[in-house]
Amino acid sequence: MMKVAIAEALVKGHSYTKYRKIVSDLLAQGKTTGENQSEEMTHYAELNEARMNRLDKKMVISPENIQRLLGLKREYIWLVISEGWCGDAAQLLPVFNKMAVITPQLELKVVFRDENLQLMDQYLTNGSRSIPKLIIIDKETNAVCANWGPRPTGAGKLITSYLQQYGAVDETLKKELQLWYLHDKGLSTQDELMNLMMEVCQRSPKTH
Repeated sequence: MMKVAIAEALVKGHSYTKYRKIVSDLLAQGKTTGENQSEEMTHYAELNEARMNRLDKKMVISPENIQRLLGLKREYIWLVISEGWCGDAAQLLPVFNKMAVITPQLELKVVFRDENLQLMDQYLTNGSRSIPKLIIIDKETNAVCANWGPRPTGAGKLITSYLQQYGAVDETLKKELQLWYLHDKGLSTQDELMNLMMEVCQRSPKTH
């Protein structure tokens, strides 16, 4: 079942540019992606559009991570499950994209969660369909090597701590989370993903 879900998602996967266009075109019609078409979700998607535009311009990959990306020996697909209204996805997809364009060894493909629930349900976080989820696939074999998400460790700790204290996700938490991302500048995500890629490479068959 998982192999089928992966294969279907790879066929349906969008480039980052196409993903951004789909989200933008829907916003122009007053809509967002996914099943929930509430005003709240559309509002989040509008905020995310502005965030992604800013990150596309300003977010920088560290020199160390550029070197590590250029050192990749095998080809991989980063298959990402996302939606336009998701605040974490808006912060992280621009990072994934900037990393992927540095090296020909990585191809980024994005699919929408609500259109790929069979795939999503293989990658639940504490039983929930949390996104974004990045699945690392060996391009030659289509084997799943690892997965990452829905957010970097520091952001996850912030949420866990807040929930323990206040018991609910509210607007204050959402603001604190966005501030965390702003101060972090995408560095935690880069480092965690590159460390994971190094582990994947060590497990992969050696290429000549």
